[in-house]
Amino acid sequence: MEKVWEIVDTRLIDPESKAIGQRNMKLLFELNHTMPQTEEYFSKLRELFGDNLGGNSYIAPPIQGVCFERIKIGKNVFINGNLLAMARGGIIIEDDVQIAANVQLLTNNHDPYDRAILPCSPIHIQKGAWIGACAAVLPGISIGKHAIVGAASVVTKDVPDYAVVVGNPAKVIKTLDKNKFNED
Repeated sequence: MEKVWEIVDTRLIDPESKAIGQRNMKLLFELNHTMPQTEEYFSKLRELFGDNLGGNSYIAPPIQGVCFERIKIGKNVFINGNLLAMARGGIIIEDDVQIAANVQLLTNNHDPYDRAILPCSPIHIQKGAWIGACAAVLPGISIGKHAIVGAASVVTKDVPDYAVVVGNPAKVIKTLDKNKFNED
């Protein structure tokens, strides 16, 4: 994914974006106070993500974040509780991804001199990737196919396909054997 930086001035948010933000906050509150694994919960999840939630995908509550309309989730994705998705820059999560609890997907930052200015860039998590508990993925990052991000890692650079990264900042510690994956 190309690293596109969008600059957002939070003082100039248009009324339509404010309305979408209010709707998302209301839906998040309702979702986070609904019994998981019920038809009511799945209905709220579909309402929040619309057509951007792939079949057989599940997100455990609670969920926090902004701009859920800018998140695209593929099929067979599992996201454990306490996801923080700051999605103003856009997030793509491909099929068969697993994301552990307390993960932060952060597509925006703050300008150091004017904190109302948000530089935003998308995150792309490719097919079959696995992100460990408490990891943080920063703006503009791509996580490669079948890559693993170790628990509590802070991802500041793109992760190659099949790589295992750990630490702060996350560094490649090994590469998985791509021939051991059962690809269709």
